[in-house]
Amino acid sequence: MNEPSNDAKIRRWLDGAMSRLTGRQRRAAVAGSEQREGPEQLTALHLAEAVPDPLLLADRTGALLLLNHAARAAFGTLRPGTLLQMRFRSPEMQEMIGRLMAEEPGPHVVEYVERVPIERWFRVVGKPVGEGTGLIVLVFKDQSEVRRIDRMRADFIANASHELRTPLASIAGFIDTIRGPASQDPEARDRFLQIMEAQTARMARLIDDLLSLSRLEMKPYIAPSEPIELGRLVNGVIDALGHLASEMEVAIEKDIPGEPVEIRGNRDELIQVFENLLENACKYGQSGGRVVVRMEVDKGAPAGEVRVAIRDFGPGIAEEHIPRITERFYRVDVETSRSHKGTGLGLAIVKHILTRNNARLSIKSKLGEGATFTVHLPLA
Repeated sequence: MNEPSNDAKIRRWLDGAMSRLTGRQRRAAVAGSEQREGPEQLTALHLAEAVPDPLLLADRTGALLLLNHAARAAFGTLRPGTLLQMRFRSPEMQEMIGRLMAEEPGPHVVEYVERVPIERWFRVVGKPVGEGTGLIVLVFKDQSEVRRIDRMRADFIANASHELRTPLASIAGFIDTIRGPASQDPEARDRFLQIMEAQTARMARLIDDLLSLSRLEMKPYIAPSEPIELGRLVNGVIDALGHLASEMEVAIEKDIPGEPVEIRGNRDELIQVFENLLENACKYGQSGGRVVVRMEVDKGAPAGEVRVAIRDFGPGIAEEHIPRITERFYRVDVETSRSHKGTGLGLAIVKHILTRNNARLSIKSKLGEGATFTVHLPLA
């Protein structure tokens, strides 16, 4: 007995779908199909294209009959006639396809990962279409973003635990030393107590930054409403950090317009942004001996914007680090960061605050030429 053609299989599947429609729905479908050439194939494609996730329809041999636009975008090498067993070679997919070809009732669900050109995770649901049609359908639900968030959460917990464990281990060790060998040595005891105080302060800074980041993430966006004269705010930050620059022998040069520049935002949060950026410039660009703070208004930008650029003349940042530098706990140089009492969260907090205030941060740097961190804020 001859095996029915693919067109016949699709037609039979569509006939079954039509039989389940109400009278009114059937009449509307027929009326619409009469205006189009090849109604069965067109309707099948329309149903597949209406699904936002990649969808594959195959026969009981595993040969692909049709795929929607999302599937073509996700799996560019797939073509009608391709055997699913040859394209999806993971053991989980092979097992599921085998069960579907054996017409085992579904749905069958597996996790599948594409490694090339980038890593993408899918939750794949496979099921026979109707009864006795010989057709199977696979729907791929992209889980890549969920996986990425889970990985970030796990990395965050691991990094936070590590950052807290190191000073705690140091403090515990010094306590044992003070109780034992250094108990009768006042000079050693005082030195160890100073180190313990520094480690305690480091943990306190880390916990404060974690709490700040948590508060910011609870409300990622607020409508900026408080009127702020930006030049005055930036000048205030420069004055407040003057003592730090003097201690590090760094000269702060500023180029800020005399006329008022008004924006809207949260004053305390924006002060935190500029304090963080200017402090980083003084610490990590200390070898350059100076930091330049420049503010300029660009009324030609969409809706108008003001840019505040903070440039140092230190060692700079390698290009591969720039896209990740605002990630939590990401450090270009771990030892340098810790020596400057950094928590690894400062730029992550800056990024979140700017997002809340309808602003953004751009970073430019070349090794040996320093780095420029620019805050872009919309004008009021």
